[in-house]
Amino acid sequence: LLLLAATAGRAGDPRQEEAVRALARRLLGPRAAAVSLSVDPALAAGGPDIYRLWSPPDAAAAVAVTGSSGVAAAAGLYRYLRDFCGCHLSWSGAQLRLPEPLPRLRAEIRAAAPGRYRYYQNVCAQSYSFAWWDWARWEREIDWMALSGINLAPAFAGQEAVWQRVYRNLGLNQSEIDKYFTGPAFLAWNRMGNLRRWAGPLPPTWHVKQLYLQYRIVERMRSLGMTTVLPAFAGHVPQGILRVFPRVNATRLGHWSHFDCTYSCIYLLDPEDPMFQVIGTLFLKELIKEFGTDHVYSADTFNEMTPLSSDPAYLSRVSNAVFNSMTGADPKALWLMQGWLFQHQPDFWQPAQVRALLHGVPLGRMIVLDLFAESKPVYQWTESFYGQPFIWCMLHNFGGNHGLFGTVEAINRGPFAARRFPNSTMVGTGLVPEGIEQNDMVYELMNELGWRQEPLDLPSWVTRYAERRYGAPNAAAASAWRLLLRSVYNCTGVCVNHNRSPLVRRPSLHMDTELWYNASDVYEAWRLLLSAGAELGSSPTFLYDLVDVTRQAAQQLVSDYYLSIRQAFQSHALPELLTAGGVLVYDLLPELDSLLSSHSLFLLGRWLESARAVATSDREAEQYELNARNQVTLWGPSGNILDYANKQLGGLVLDYYTVRWSLFVSVLVESLNSGRPFHQDQFNQAVFQVERGFIYNKKRYPAVPAGDTMEISRKLFLKYYP
Repeated sequence: LLLLAATAGRAGDPRQEEAVRALARRLLGPRAAAVSLSVDPALAAGGPDIYRLWSPPDAAAAVAVTGSSGVAAAAGLYRYLRDFCGCHLSWSGAQLRLPEPLPRLRAEIRAAAPGRYRYYQNVCAQSYSFAWWDWARWEREIDWMALSGINLAPAFAGQEAVWQRVYRNLGLNQSEIDKYFTGPAFLAWNRMGNLRRWAGPLPPTWHVKQLYLQYRIVERMRSLGMTTVLPAFAGHVPQGILRVFPRVNATRLGHWSHFDCTYSCIYLLDPEDPMFQVIGTLFLKELIKEFGTDHVYSADTFNEMTPLSSDPAYLSRVSNAVFNSMTGADPKALWLMQGWLFQHQPDFWQPAQVRALLHGVPLGRMIVLDLFAESKPVYQWTESFYGQPFIWCMLHNFGGNHGLFGTVEAINRGPFAARRFPNSTMVGTGLVPEGIEQNDMVYELMNELGWRQEPLDLPSWVTRYAERRYGAPNAAAASAWRLLLRSVYNCTGVCVNHNRSPLVRRPSLHMDTELWYNASDVYEAWRLLLSAGAELGSSPTFLYDLVDVTRQAAQQLVSDYYLSIRQAFQSHALPELLTAGGVLVYDLLPELDSLLSSHSLFLLGRWLESARAVATSDREAEQYELNARNQVTLWGPSGNILDYANKQLGGLVLDYYTVRWSLFVSVLVESLNSGRPFHQDQFNQAVFQVERGFIYNKKRYPAVPAGDTMEISRKLFLKYYP
């Protein structure tokens, strides 16, 4: 594991010190002057990060924070703000009402991270969440990362610009490159060799803007002492490579997911072909010349793709070739690989195959992300990845879906059990959601666990969480959170947080309405939060949570009405069908849309306008908006991964989900009236026109909220509380 220590070659102390002080000023304004921040690498003595907090006697500063890195100092600052000032910071808002004067500490506090790394980001989040971000949004995220103690993260923006340069240097023409890159909302899957061309091509201005972003992202992350992970060559190439190098040995992979070869079936270079090293090293040298390096690189050759052979010798050659193309450009290279493939295709990845792939790289020169460790840990059946270091990761979210969800007991126990595992090679914890800006509580919890030596008492932790989040103690709000903690946030067993509620799925007579929790706990939490509204209604984070819990209650109610609709149809009870269908389509769903439209973070317009804002022409704006609309609905030209990335947003509920349900109810009514059976295939063809119609409706959706959140939630409650 010597190389793990080598990756800690970070910015000099004065640079990190200045970066963390600038972060404090952005966060606290003039009040930052009352906190003394410093960076002293000697504190960690070459081991994992450490911070110490104390109140210097007779000093102007109320508290002094020293960290072994900029990130450690930022984590120490957040510890002080959280535990002593009652503050809170999350994706949905900040509660930073500081006491006057700032509290002094009676005794010194010293905290050491139990592992070297706290990792953050999923390759898919680059598309599901970060696709349209500008620098202001990235700056906020990197601040949150530092305060959360994150010290290892990808910096993937701008890589297509570098690839384009490499492809042109190799002799490809622009049309061959344009047939390879996808549009911006689908680049994550192009990078993993799953998808090509769909929703593309990438305009030249896209490359310019992404390069500019990447310069700023890597500079800021490194200035805070974070280790950046850069992309490397995994073996996937555009078809044009075969024209330029006709004798190259490349094989076409099979189709991915529900895409045919029009948009998938990408070519994979044989690892033993000399061009593998040429292309891989060329790309990485170009990338390092552009952005510098922290010596950690990411590559995923077989993400959800079956390798051409299960022969262990072949698999070792592949991983060895990928690694050699990294060391050809950077002799200190360390390969960070997602371990998703091992649990995604367990029939293929038997112990011999896993061992072969991992052992194609010298021990300690690869770090594996045990990506779904809270539900399906891989380290347990691979003898701790056969000696390669790994990071215990919480995946938590698929597709960036909305929906209250957590596996709090699993994440409260899992990392500690993994460290105690015989001959454990665990080197840290990670957050790897496919999409962000949902379920803040789970991420705050996981970030705190990344610095702890033992599990937390969850009920008392969540009580304090509610108080910090809203800036005041409130018995009803605390009770609501304890109910949510034990129910919707405590999924046990193998839990996949992919929202399958009938609300966000194409209607049929065979929909999944199963819940892993007691629905009445969410209804009761809704009642309790509403009762706290008089005291907490001015808190932005409270209003966000009120929308989110009301939305969850409405989602449950949609399932109830769906079951009534199905029962009425199967019993040929037309009046009951008309009643249940009418309430769903003409009242419940429009009311839910009004609720979502009352909060800026639940607006379809926010997602679409952020896509348009990246554009430099009307034509680009149109392309980017179609990318953004397609991703959250059809996910492909013909609903290939339909509703995978579903969202509950004001505008989307009314003009997409409600229109689908309206068609479904009217087709069922027509079936009962005419005596002709309901045919799902015919309905699917008809509803596809509705779904596609939404993508091309050209309607501009507001990016500014309208309506009173409390009032709309109360109105829904009075009508629907069971």
